[in-house]
Amino acid sequence: MFTGIVEEIGKVNSINSLSLEVNCKKVLEETAVGDSICVNGICLTVVKIEGSSIKFDLSPETLRRTSLKFIKRGDWVNLERALKLSDRLGGHILQGHVDAVSKISSIKREGKAFSYTIKIPPNYKHLLVEKGSIGVDGISLTVAKVESNSFSVAVIPHTYENTNLKFKKVGDAVNLEFDIIGKYVEAILKHGGHSKVP
Repeated sequence: MFTGIVEEIGKVNSINSLSLEVNCKKVLEETAVGDSICVNGICLTVVKIEGSSIKFDLSPETLRRTSLKFIKRGDWVNLERALKLSDRLGGHILQGHVDAVSKISSIKREGKAFSYTIKIPPNYKHLLVEKGSIGVDGISLTVAKVESNSFSVAVIPHTYENTNLKFKKVGDAVNLEFDIIGKYVEAILKHGGHSKVP
């Protein structure tokens, strides 16, 4: 489980259909093989630590369902270690399970802050509410506005400087994770509030 508060931006050393290697510093602290790290919103398992890099195995399912298929050597990725029970929950609950990949449709400067508009993937609009939470590449952000086919998030200078959003351009792909509470509410309502026990 993660909070969406990015700890560090790591640089991709290598990526292929089998593995991802990221150069980093802060997330190496207290990290061991077998630990979970959120990489651009994707929960990945550490399989090797060598020097200043962490290596992760990749499955075909992960590549199919996330923006990792667009990542290349030299790209920057958001990194967050798993939440400790003693930590403050500064963002919102994220599982590192990507629901959809979408694209940035506009980036506008608003004073010192930025507004990022992202296309809403089909069948997900009902999970977005104004002032609700959304995970964008593993960053916990607040939904500022919901329109017919897009939503906007306001990005403060601190978030801009400390995440990979500063490297993003219009048309770039981002991983989206919708609020788990909203997904559970949807599931309960869909089944009429009744759970079926075999």
